[in-house]
Amino acid sequence: MKTLTLALCALSLQSCTTTIAPTQIERKVLLQSSQSWDNSPYVSYPDAAPELTVLRLKIPANTQLPWHTHAIPNTGYVLSGELLIESKDNGQTRRVKQGEAVAEMVDVVHRGVTGDEPVELIVFYAGSEGIPLSE
Repeated sequence: MKTLTLALCALSLQSCTTTIAPTQIERKVLLQSSQSWDNSPYVSYPDAAPELTVLRLKIPANTQLPWHTHAIPNTGYVLSGELLIESKDNGQTRRVKQGEAVAEMVDVVHRGVTGDEPVELIVFYAGSEGIPLSE
């Protein structure tokens, strides 16, 4: 009986604990860059009204995306998985993992390749109306 009473007291004390809410805003810069991951500088923005686009991409495991380019600066943030980015022009590669951001290449042919796990990422584009996100 004594053991049962102690166990009930312990359980009741657990339910009395409260979670203290954070009192400050946490801010962490994930990426700030004036050049892409291969050190190519971003030269300029299009001479038009800005248009921001945010995409959520889910790429299956063992997938090679088609070779493509971007005419505008953009960045990706990996929510899950791991993505290998390859430059067709010079053969450079960069591996980006969950929780990491990468400054994408502009006007350089490249592609992403997934491994044995799917990849989910958010991509932010800073362009202008009428400019394709990739070609």
